[in-house]
Amino acid sequence: MPTPLPLAHRVDDLVGSVIDSSTSLLARQTHDIVRFAMGAPSDDLMPVELLDRFSACREADKYSYGATEGVPAMVDQIVKLQAEHGVSTSPERITVTTGGMQGLDLACKLFVDPGDMVVVEGPTYSNGNATALSYGARLLEVPVDEQGLDVDALVERVEASGRTPKAIYTIPNFQNPSGVTLVRSRRERLLELADEWGSMIIDDDPYGLLRFEGSHVPSLSELAPGNPRIFSVRTFSKILAPGLRLGWVDADPSLQPLLINAKQAMDTCTSVPVQTTVREFLDGGHLQPHMDRVLHLYKQRKEAMRAALDRTFGDAVTSTDPEGGFFLWVTFADERIDTEQLFPQALAEGIAYIPGAAFSADRNFHNALRLCFATSTPERIDEGVARLARAVERHASAQ
Repeated sequence: MPTPLPLAHRVDDLVGSVIDSSTSLLARQTHDIVRFAMGAPSDDLMPVELLDRFSACREADKYSYGATEGVPAMVDQIVKLQAEHGVSTSPERITVTTGGMQGLDLACKLFVDPGDMVVVEGPTYSNGNATALSYGARLLEVPVDEQGLDVDALVERVEASGRTPKAIYTIPNFQNPSGVTLVRSRRERLLELADEWGSMIIDDDPYGLLRFEGSHVPSLSELAPGNPRIFSVRTFSKILAPGLRLGWVDADPSLQPLLINAKQAMDTCTSVPVQTTVREFLDGGHLQPHMDRVLHLYKQRKEAMRAALDRTFGDAVTSTDPEGGFFLWVTFADERIDTEQLFPQALAEGIAYIPGAAFSADRNFHNALRLCFATSTPERIDEGVARLARAVERHASAQ
């Protein structure tokens, strides 16, 4: 037999992403599918024409290497953007990343050693769990309710574990996958706990600018300006287009040299042409008109999905009612419905979603699923929910 390949021990913790894998799965399908799986705006809600125009702009050194921390003019635009939304920051706090996922990777690379405990929400973004696991973290899942991360349960579970967390991973606004928002009082308590335990807060907020109703809740950085325990991860994927793969982290200035070193070992620098394109878009004042257009449509689509679920399923399901973002978290009253087992029938019916267990470190939420309303028109949403109902009926009859 051939000699086994000398794989590193860490490969056992490379769990991948059910969400990202769905892109390849759907590409292989030949029939019509209503796509509620990926968390992304639909093509008609991306500013494609403007991005195409600015990507064609000629500029000196556009195709050269750039500064690892980001092209200075791009960094300046990020500082300005955050100031417009209540967060005072500075260039030495900003590192431009290749998407929000690189920001999460950098956070874990800087703060997580093998065996360290990392608190994660339950449910939460599966890629966040996967990133922490890839650095050898041991995950402690803490429940989320309608007010976000349950900080009382957090205290109880940390005490029961007999150790304090190295990091706390939270998605405070329109959480992925639940859509709920962490209330102010819990944000304040979370900051107190991080100081008490000496923990980092990995503040992952892809959706914070996508509020389409309700009142603004101050960010962790607004509540504790300059707090070095807050490591903020941001992205343009949700507000502009995911294919740009452009994001940033806002962190204590003392961390920037380490971030630069870590990033240089990954990709040297974030794509300069992409930074140029987005910088031109922002500099031209196009972001707010774009947001004004799409937020109205996201609200319309959320309402259409909730109405379709209510008409079709009634009391058989419950769903969250987010004030922004992209997602509904849907739970079946009948706990015998396993959404992983349901998925093949759903795909055959022409409907794609992400099963609930994919969002749990402990493999909970088998009778739940995540639906993205951002990708579909109200008419298409109605069709998708109808297909989901047919799949549930087929699944139940096969039991």
